[in-house]
Amino acid sequence: MQIGFRWYGEGNDSISLQDIKQIPGVTSIVWALHNKQAGEVWEVDEISEVAQQLKPYGFNMDVVESVNVHDDIKVGLPTRDKYIENYKQTLRNLKQFGVKVVCYNFMPIFDWTRTDLFHPLPDGSTALYYEKDKIMEDPKEMADYILTNLKGMTFPGWEPERMAKLDELFELYRPVSKQQLWENLKYFLEAIMPTCQECDIKMAIHQDDPPWDIFGLPRLLVDAQAIDYFLKLVDNPYSGLTLCSGSLGANRNNVVADIVKKHCDRIYFAHIRNVKHYDNGDFSEVSHRDCDGDVGILDIVIAYHQAGFKGYIRPDHGRHIWSEQCRPGYGLYDRALGIMYILGIWDSLDRQ
Repeated sequence: MQIGFRWYGEGNDSISLQDIKQIPGVTSIVWALHNKQAGEVWEVDEISEVAQQLKPYGFNMDVVESVNVHDDIKVGLPTRDKYIENYKQTLRNLKQFGVKVVCYNFMPIFDWTRTDLFHPLPDGSTALYYEKDKIMEDPKEMADYILTNLKGMTFPGWEPERMAKLDELFELYRPVSKQQLWENLKYFLEAIMPTCQECDIKMAIHQDDPPWDIFGLPRLLVDAQAIDYFLKLVDNPYSGLTLCSGSLGANRNNVVADIVKKHCDRIYFAHIRNVKHYDNGDFSEVSHRDCDGDVGILDIVIAYHQAGFKGYIRPDHGRHIWSEQCRPGYGLYDRALGIMYILGIWDSLDRQ
């Protein structure tokens, strides 16, 4: 495996590349052009600027997260072909810098959904939290809360420009059924697969977060059955998974380690995140340590090791600890602890 660390870019992240360099084992920066709107071409000079920033530290830029998919593609409007062509050009431009994996999602409107960005945990840290009953309320209220608490920090899928058009977006998606959304995903992937093969770039879809319908919007990548369906939908080695233990693990019925065992050859990127469930349906993100949550982190890492996983793994959302002021879920300290926990498991398995 290769260890990556998500970084939001110079001037856009409280964490420096020098900080990341001091975390043992990190070889890859998981990056993106966070100023770009979905549907825009990522230009060569913009990508080159990131490459120059990474070069002094010896990090590769193999994994991009996220090249967001335009809503017209997800909805299936006639204008989608224009945005698909833009996506293809972005892939060709990324190829020039050695990019190997693109993490993306096909979630309608909201990329991820939480009701509390800084929920207090018993140890005094805070973490992202999902309160089920609040999702029955007005999505505008939730969007306003998240944008206010981001305090100007960027988050893919939560661009203020998009959130200002929530009414329009809900109207746009209103006639789209779950089956139509699957068909639109198939159309998109079939269109870009030749370009992926030409560029030797693998598309790795992220699961829906949380893995169930919200606000009446259909969600696709929610469980093992849906993942089986997706991998057969466009059965091409350039179409695979970003397997997120936290997104799938939010549903206590999902056994992520079993999915790893079954589909490791189609997992190109892995997010390791832990979740604790509550009896009323709420969940909280917690430390990466296996016993702190209910996702089965130990079994998941063992499954990757036994399968001989050669892809990219990054610690996903961490707690906010030691008074760190940071982007919700993306502090330095707890994610660094997560890396050391993953590497500790991996090294002990190597020794055995």
